[in-house]
Amino acid sequence: MHRRPARRPERALFVAVGLCALALVLALAGGRDASAQIHMAEVTQLEVERTEDDVLLSAAVRFELPQVVDDALAKGIPMYFLAEAAIYRDRWYWYDKRVAFATRHMRLSYQPLTRRWRLQVSSAPIGNAGLVLGQNFDTRDEALAALQRISGWRIARASAVDPDSVHTIDFRFRLDVSQLPRPFQIGAVGQADWIILAVRNQRLQLDSK
Repeated sequence: MHRRPARRPERALFVAVGLCALALVLALAGGRDASAQIHMAEVTQLEVERTEDDVLLSAAVRFELPQVVDDALAKGIPMYFLAEAAIYRDRWYWYDKRVAFATRHMRLSYQPLTRRWRLQVSSAPIGNAGLVLGQNFDTRDEALAALQRISGWRIARASAVDPDSVHTIDFRFRLDVSQLPRPFQIGAVGQADWIILAVRNQRLQLDSK
């Protein structure tokens, strides 16, 4: 009888980072009002479809912005979010093989002068002066709804996924404090109010088109 090896190290790290962040939130909330500290996010939908050329991901994430994040946005400080998706092919004789990995960078900002919101999306990190196309919104709720919804995101070529093999997808969505201005980065370290994180892992059920 063959024994299945342990999870592939890079996959374990992908999941472990999310779990550690959640553990940090719980630890920081210890001895305080948890409802005021923990801002849990949830992946309410995760679907993957395989077209003739690509593998596309659609997802919905539900969360409320912490007050400190809302206040920063209202002052014109942009917030950065990161979605990551990894596909692994099961291998009974060795570590699962990562066959695809994709990132989606999102920049949410508010212009106090025009009172309009803007969401920019890119496959690469978005700099403050980056020429990245975006979409404008009249209200905060509209902008937040667009941020929380991912539709038809290309995460791999169709050839990367063998239809005769079993695959697993790991998906993570989080607030990326590493791209905040330096003073905010320093203030956010170790603060539960700056943690927005949602993680989901599931067997890949491909809907072909």
